[in-house]
Order: sequence, then C-alpha cells, then structure tokens
Amino acid sequence: MKKALSLLLSGAMVLGLAACGGGSSTTESSAPDDSQAAGGKEVRIGVFEPSTGDSGPGGKQEMLGMQYANVETPTVEIGGETYTVKLEYADNGSDSAKAPTAASELVSKDVSLVLGSYGSGVSMAGGPIFDEAGLAAIGVTCTNPGVTAGNDYYYRICFLDDFQAQVLANFAMEKFSAKKAYLLGELGNEYDQGLLSYFEQSFDGEVVKDSFPTNTSDFSTYLNKAVAENVDVIFCPVSITYATQIVKLAASMGLEAPILGSDTLDSNMVLEAASGSNVKLYVSTFYQEGGSPEFDQGIKDYINNNSTAKTNNGGNDTIAAVTAMGYDAYYVALEALKAAGSTDPAAVKAALPSLTYTGVSGTIAFDEQGDAVRDTAYIKTADTANNVWALETVQTAK
Repeated sequence: MKKALSLLLSGAMVLGLAACGGGSSTTESSAPDDSQAAGGKEVRIGVFEPSTGDSGPGGKQEMLGMQYANVETPTVEIGGETYTVKLEYADNGSDSAKAPTAASELVSKDVSLVLGSYGSGVSMAGGPIFDEAGLAAIGVTCTNPGVTAGNDYYYRICFLDDFQAQVLANFAMEKFSAKKAYLLGELGNEYDQGLLSYFEQSFDGEVVKDSFPTNTSDFSTYLNKAVAENVDVIFCPVSITYATQIVKLAASMGLEAPILGSDTLDSNMVLEAASGSNVKLYVSTFYQEGGSPEFDQGIKDYINNNSTAKTNNGGNDTIAAVTAMGYDAYYVALEALKAAGSTDPAAVKAALPSLTYTGVSGTIAFDEQGDAVRDTAYIKTADTANNVWALETVQTAK
C-alpha cells in the first residue's frame, strides 16, 4: 500500500501479531514506539477477541485487520494533541463463560473503547461488563441481534443475522429453486441457532433441522441424513473448525447438494478444505477482494512480510472479510476518539451515534439501536479448481 509501511513491518508486526498466538491475553501493542513523537500521550483501545478455542482462527484474522491499521496509522489527533494508539488484548477463548473475565481485564487496563468480538455469544456475555463500566464496544462481525439488544454501550459495524439469513434463503430459492433445506448447527450455540431460526422463517419450503453436540468430530450421520432426505441445499452456519470438517467430509462423499454458509465460513481454511473437490460451497460475507485494491495490496504485503501473520491468516494471503472489517473498525474507533476530543470513555461513547465513516467494506453508520445501517451482502463461491473465492452475486434482502 504505502512504501513507508514496509519499513515498519519487521519490528511492529512481531509485537502486534504475538498477541494472536495463544495464551489468555497480552498487553503488547502492535503500534511502533512513537511515544516521543506523540509527546508521551497514549490512548488505549481494547481488543476483545478469541485467539484460542473454536473461533480462534476467525478471531486472529479479525485482529489482523486491526493490527495492520494500527501499523499504518499508529497515532491519532485528540483535542489538538497527538496520541500513540496502543491495542490492549484480552482473549475471550471463544467461550461465553470466559468472556466476562476477558471483558473485565480490558476494563482494568483503562481503555477508552473496545473492539470485538468475533463470535456473538462471547460478545453478548461480555456486553454487560462493558455496560456496567460505561465503556463503549464496537462489534466487528458479531451478527446476532442480541448483541446490542438491551445494551446501550454495544455498537457494531456488521449486518445482522436476520438480514444475513434472509439473503441466503432468497439465494437458495433463486439460484437452486430450492424447496427443501437441511439446517445444521452446534447445539447451544446462539449464533448458529439464531441463524437457523431466521433461515427457517425466510425459506419458502420444507426444512429438516439438526443440532450437533459441542466437540463433534464426525459429521457423517448428519450429511448422510441430508442425502437421505434428498434436500436441495444444506445450510450450516458453523465455526471455522466445524466447517472445515464438514466440507472435507462432503468432498470425500461426493456430496451434490450445495452447502450454504454464513460469514464464519468465509475463511481460507474452509476454502482449502474444498480445494480440488466438486463441493458447491457458497458463503455470505462483508467484503470481497477487489473492493479496495489499495487495501488488498497493503494487507497482502503485511501478511507476506511476517510469518506469524501468515500463520494467523491460515497459511496464505487470501483476504478474509473479517480482516477488512477489523481494519474498518479500527478507523471507526479513531473517528470516535477524534469526534470526542477526549480519551474519556463517556465522551467517546457519546460521539459514536452520530458517526459516519466510509471504509473498505462500505459506508458505516449506526441506527438508534447501535446496529450498522447496511442493506447489502456479498455472496462468494469456492472456486475449488483455483483455490480462490469468486464473487457470485451482491444481494439485498427482500
């Protein structure tokens, strides 16, 4: 992207990306040491994301966008003074039971606002902690409507699951003339189960619905049932960990029914699972490569210049939509700080409702609930011969 950026990568990325590598949390910053240039002033942004657990791969990719943006723009002007931006990390472990502790950890680190989380369940579990502390949180890709419901301090920049499910149901009926769908999600997972319910409400046909227990590793019973039921499509809005297993099994079975996935399946790891097979895989998502060529080149350079970044991105430089969203969320946070003219959490929270920001994923604004005003989703398909995502269509809900 910017030539000067490459001079920062060797040092700054090592610190920032170490935050994704594992363990419960880290206080390392991904920003260069610019405290002298900033007059010693520092503002802290909390990063409430999973780097471990089932959602760890997605959390790491979401954080890559924030870390890249922090390297690109390590300072911000607040009230006429320059502040170094430090990212403070807390791993919520992809676990709703652990999320409140991670949220409390960020509160204790004196952050001005919080970004995250990848995963709606952990976002809902952490939300009351941020609410009690008077700390605004900006969800990046936590799409369940319950994230902002009843919480005056949670905002988000992504579309919601009811919208996403409607888009996918419309796509199934229009693309495949689907009359019967098999719905599969993790038992007790609020994200999965919410999407299954919304899809069922929007789908004009018959549904067969199953839920699998946590830590399931053999999905043959479920996919064989889908085949026996002679369904037209399979909808499985599951985590990356489960999705890779399901897609690999579908490939080995020669499954003919198209698999539809939500934004969690927009991962190069899921793409790799389908590589070289005849699996028909479609996902709804927030961003498609090519939407912002400058960003695409910059984030690819960032990933390719550091082995940890590439590992956290699944081993290649395919851009996940959650990475683009993490990038945009960082800049929305900077806009909030500038508009507040203060690092005080209350002032930052008060500045959020009126913000409008045009990022690489589109224009971002908030409604009265704190949800993003978005009406469009990308639907991508796995080009299994070339191992890339290809844009299928841009679709709106009806």
